[in-house]
Amino acid sequence: MRIIYLLWLFLTIASCKQSTTVDPEANKSSLQPFTKVEIDFLHQDSTSIRALEVTENALVYAGSNGHYGILKFTSGNQLYTDIVETNKGRVNFIESYPSFRSIATTEKAIFLLSIGNPALLYRYDLDTNKMSLVYTEAGEKVFYDAMTFWNNEEGIAVGDATDGCLSILITRDGGTNWQKISCSDLPDPIASEGAFAASDTTIKVIDDETWLLTGGGVSRLYRSDDRGISWTVRNLPIDQNSNTQGGYSMDFYDSLLGIIYGGDYTKPEDAVNNIATTEDGGKTWAIVASNANDGYKSCVQFVPNTDGNEIIATGFSGMSYSQDKGHSWKQISDAPFLSIRFANDSIAYAGGQNVLARLTFKRQ
Repeated sequence: MRIIYLLWLFLTIASCKQSTTVDPEANKSSLQPFTKVEIDFLHQDSTSIRALEVTENALVYAGSNGHYGILKFTSGNQLYTDIVETNKGRVNFIESYPSFRSIATTEKAIFLLSIGNPALLYRYDLDTNKMSLVYTEAGEKVFYDAMTFWNNEEGIAVGDATDGCLSILITRDGGTNWQKISCSDLPDPIASEGAFAASDTTIKVIDDETWLLTGGGVSRLYRSDDRGISWTVRNLPIDQNSNTQGGYSMDFYDSLLGIIYGGDYTKPEDAVNNIATTEDGGKTWAIVASNANDGYKSCVQFVPNTDGNEIIATGFSGMSYSQDKGHSWKQISDAPFLSIRFANDSIAYAGGQNVLARLTFKRQ
């Protein structure tokens, strides 16, 4: 979202409500809780990284000033710790360097999507190591926020409203061609609706199901059960109505259990009605931990293999941890990472302002 991007730059330079009463112990993980995080920096330079993805054999990332990278793991290494080869590059578009906030992968390619005007979507071929521009869109309001793929042929990207409705791109041919969904094929558009390019986590797909999180002015949840052909939309109970407020990040553990984490990054200490969870695939949402969490975060992710009990949320104010499906939280690290992805239940990779790191979570 453009206003978020501009306000974020300034801060960097300058340095319908619902609630539930639950018993946190009833949802608590049976595992020993995380007690600390060990941080190994992969690089620290001038590249701000919010777009990253862990595949079976590589960590891929994209960031500011046109930078991207592919860090290959040791073949067959399920620990995701030994990086044996690194391929770094930089995209130059007419003597300028785009800022990437979204990345996605298939078996054949890596896709990079820029924020701002014009939108630039690149395809990096893994066989030829060649980069090609596969989609462009110019316009004053153009601003894309997140991207992912359902399978090797079909992918989706989401951005702010440009023609009175949310911008949604779809590919059905492996990312060679992308088409924008018409407003007439989307539910009751709201012109001011957008999304936050905070951590490439306003889209989630599981099999054929898709969830899109909007924020800024209004915060809603779009859902499709048929890979983007038809859509429904639901209002969310989290606090909204400000351009800097709403849902910033979303994750689903499975097709039923999901979480939305948000807030207002200009008021990061505000922790009222900024987290909501669902147990029915997004049909209904309940506020959890209102005024009992660590405030605004830009990225939330379920910890793998924990039955959906354990969650990590991170942002410029540090990293928070829940062991009971989001009902209670504690600060586990002061490290100001902006985006995080888990490789397994103890190793994650994280990006932030001028940094990329591997995180090892310890239980004792």
